[in-house]
Amino acid sequence: MSVSIMDSEPKLETAPFDPRFPNQNQTRYCYQSFVDYHRCQKIKGEDYEPCEYFKKVFSSVCPGDWVEKWGEQLENG
Repeated sequence: MSVSIMDSEPKLETAPFDPRFPNQNQTRYCYQSFVDYHRCQKIKGEDYEPCEYFKKVFSSVCPGDWVEKWGEQLENG
């Protein structure tokens, strides 16, 4: 049996609408999701699955350079 190409491709998703950030500029949504992800991991532990929601959001909304810079800042204290 042949496998459909569509079945093997990953499903692309973006962050859902958040009424706290209704404007076109999503900078605050990006930053708040990054902060919420790390706060969630700190409080609940790194293996807590619901924290991954925030990671999905900031990975989708934030520019990669910002995430790298913030990650370096976290590592440096």
